[in-house]
Amino acid sequence: MKSNATAWVTAGLLAACFGAAQAQSVDTAAAEALMKKSGCNKCHSLSAKKEGPSFKETAGKYKGKSDAEASLYKHLTTNPKIKVDGKEELHETLKTKNDADIKNVIGYILSR
Repeated sequence: MKSNATAWVTAGLLAACFGAAQAQSVDTAAAEALMKKSGCNKCHSLSAKKEGPSFKETAGKYKGKSDAEASLYKHLTTNPKIKVDGKEELHETLKTKNDADIKNVIGYILSR
């Protein structure tokens, strides 16, 4: 009985580790293509501040926060109101409904 329990625990840990490793891999080309298609680069860049924060700045803001992915997911999919030059406007959503593509962009941003 103990060996079955140990096997299940080991299998669970391996699956969790594999899932975490997969979650960290980012398809950079796909993320950049979707962000270009969605117009993200009009207001954001990799390292320089434009109208919006750089991806590097955003990654720093969320570093170590457990809700980072959820916060960015909501921001990129719900058209939140943001302030630009003192006036409110709606932030555009990513031009996809594909969950994996959205999470790939989030992984891209957080890995900068």
